[in-house]
Amino acid sequence: MNLQTPKKILVVAESIDVEDSSGSKANVALIQNLHKAGFEVLVYHYTRKEITLDSIPCIAIKENRRSSLFYLSRLQRKLQHIFNWNLAKYLEPWFGFSFTFLNDSKSISKSIRAIKEFDPDLVLTLSKGASFRPHHALLDLPELHAKWMAYIHDPYPFHHYPEPYTWSEPGYKQKVNFFIEVSEKCRWAAFPSLLLAEWMQQPFPQFKEKATIIPHQIIKDELDNNLELPEYFDAGKFNVIHAGTLLPERDPLPLITAFEQFIFKHFEAKENARLILIGNFSNKFQFLQEKQKNVPQIFCANYLAFDIVKKMQDLASVNIILESVAGLSPFLPGKFPHCVAANKPILHLGPKKSEVGRLLGSDYVYCAEADNEEKISIKLEELFKRWKTDPESLKLNREDLQFYLSIDYLKNQITNLI
Repeated sequence: MNLQTPKKILVVAESIDVEDSSGSKANVALIQNLHKAGFEVLVYHYTRKEITLDSIPCIAIKENRRSSLFYLSRLQRKLQHIFNWNLAKYLEPWFGFSFTFLNDSKSISKSIRAIKEFDPDLVLTLSKGASFRPHHALLDLPELHAKWMAYIHDPYPFHHYPEPYTWSEPGYKQKVNFFIEVSEKCRWAAFPSLLLAEWMQQPFPQFKEKATIIPHQIIKDELDNNLELPEYFDAGKFNVIHAGTLLPERDPLPLITAFEQFIFKHFEAKENARLILIGNFSNKFQFLQEKQKNVPQIFCANYLAFDIVKKMQDLASVNIILESVAGLSPFLPGKFPHCVAANKPILHLGPKKSEVGRLLGSDYVYCAEADNEEKISIKLEELFKRWKTDPESLKLNREDLQFYLSIDYLKNQITNLI
């Protein structure tokens, strides 16, 4: 029998707290599936608190609170608080990053440099939001560049986002130079989306020869029957759920208007249909509060624990993926694997040219542009009629997507590289 020693993967993650962002949820799913795929995984993370992931060793990196960068960062915060100044717009054009970011990066690289008894075959950097601190830290560790896989979860910097997200933030030129260096120094660049890989190769052509696609992962957990769901959730109703932050560019108004048109047409829908919006909607708080008062079939929750949201998605009739009104959406939303795993129809509201649309396929029928109220209403009506006839018929049934987001596909991708 040929028993091979498992390949070793050092994961340097910004956060592994599933409650703080969709990026952290995606990080944890990827880490867990790497472990389940048979790799020996060691995680260093900058969550700033102790977190355990089953039998995976996880080391919380400590912030360096004795450096000059630390004291400069605290001075900047103090001055901003006292005088109500936004110093970032003056400092970041010079330095490219905040003093906090730079101190965090140095804290991470110092901690990784101190590792002595783990010789990895692969070093994987995982970030969240628009940060990329672990990637910045790895630039300080040239001895690891030949093993470095830089995971690029979103476009960077905002200057290179597609419309309508793009804007030139303070220090964007230095941020562009930072990513040029990442594209040159990393051995591999992993992207959750094919369209994102193609998009990022335009400003950073070095990624072209290094790109590999590692999509966000499905985690197969048993449904916790003892988990208490919100009292407004009735699994016997036609529940249409959107789970995720409603960014300013993701306007829920057309969806809500379409839902109102749909329930106005169908008396049975008034009694049985529910539109549930879960996630941070601070920029639309007042509007959604008013809608809840006037339309009793609409429910909004600014925050629910991850396990509760996932169970609601699993029990939903339909899960929604809402994107911006745009010509292109290269993003693979972190919720996409949860929706596929739930095995319920996905109502995709976004551009025709999108990663979600590419994966669902050109013949997938439950989709519309995010501002097409009439078409959204029609799709809701079609789904409701199916639910009314046979609720059990509302299945996604996409084994191809189940495999694409699975441990087996992940293992193939990583093994082919290392």
